[in-house]
Amino acid sequence: MVATMPDVLPLVDDFCTKLNRRQVEGSLDTAKLALVLLRQVISAQRIPPNASAGVLIDAIKTVGVRMIAANPIELAVGNIVRRVLHIIREEDASLATTVVSGVTVAVDSDDEDNLDIREQASSHAVAAANRNVLRAPSLHNLLESNPSPVKADVTVASTGDSTDTKSRSGDKNSRSWKLKHNVIESINIMLNELQEYHLQVAEQALEHIHQNEVILTLGRSRTLLHFLLGAKKKRSFQVVVAEGSPRYQGHKLAKELTAEKLSTTLITDSAVFAMISRVNMVIVGAHAVMANGGVLAPVGLHMVALAAKRHAVPFVVLTGLHKLCPLYPHNPFTLLNDMKSPSEVLDFGELSDCLNGTTGGAESHVFNPTFDYIPPELVSLFITDTGGHNPSYVYRLVAEFYSPEDIVL
Repeated sequence: MVATMPDVLPLVDDFCTKLNRRQVEGSLDTAKLALVLLRQVISAQRIPPNASAGVLIDAIKTVGVRMIAANPIELAVGNIVRRVLHIIREEDASLATTVVSGVTVAVDSDDEDNLDIREQASSHAVAAANRNVLRAPSLHNLLESNPSPVKADVTVASTGDSTDTKSRSGDKNSRSWKLKHNVIESINIMLNELQEYHLQVAEQALEHIHQNEVILTLGRSRTLLHFLLGAKKKRSFQVVVAEGSPRYQGHKLAKELTAEKLSTTLITDSAVFAMISRVNMVIVGAHAVMANGGVLAPVGLHMVALAAKRHAVPFVVLTGLHKLCPLYPHNPFTLLNDMKSPSEVLDFGELSDCLNGTTGGAESHVFNPTFDYIPPELVSLFITDTGGHNPSYVYRLVAEFYSPEDIVL
């Protein structure tokens, strides 16, 4: 499918190269770039008039598989691909329902030539009503799956020059044009939501942070920074920041909070357990939220979550819906960690002292993982751009934003 889009192919190659070389990192940046690229793919894809969404779905899957393979640890890329596929299926089902509901023919007609057409339209109406993949399974939906006989008013229109009129792919009345137009509009809405999700999360800060509380966090997150500064507008509280070795992102966060006149204390990671009993709440960012409610977060946060659980301190995770991943952590094809350079832990000059002088082999090994996996039982609450959710509610969000057909690409 990508071969039919020569103008977009270089853009796909360039983005995949940047992902592979780690020139683009972070859930938000990768999600934005992936969404813009998929919008370009949809705009350039040619679809026959009145064709189904299968052509568009295949094109997105072809490009999406390449982007995911370029850097599997950036789960936000796969999330965006699946969200776009879900949008396409939603708009296609909506157009199909609109077409069926717009068909009008006298039901009282005894013309036997129209009988088959009426029965076919009736079956299409029932299928369209039951094909709504967006709604999560419920008892109401199950009861609707066996509807009463439907009577459709169908009028047999003459097939003359109207077919030729709609044969042009650029015709604004064609189904393919409407499908692409609606999908692109939905993608634009998603882009706006990505731009503003920090602010939407920060607006909820006053509901969770109260006067004179002590908040503990580790590392640095843009969402976390906006959240704390949002609470500072009307609350006076303290923040304890663990430095987040070996990248020491906590140092940067502490400087930013201090510059905003927020009372901040910087501690080492090993001092978390000693400080946790004085803390009212732990608030952290996340790299991804898995389908079971587990969290992929910067390394060291699993230790913080265990300490919070031991002292009954709420562990709150700030995240956007673009980080919600429909995959489970036990999936063998899901990459949950990445190894960074050992030079962040031990300088390369000191590494030479760890080599065997005779064989040249390593006498010691240095591991520098990027993420920790935090199981859902250690998480108290997720605060997203759509509100607060318990870990047990994550499966409902997955059912709302993803289609089961697209979980495995």
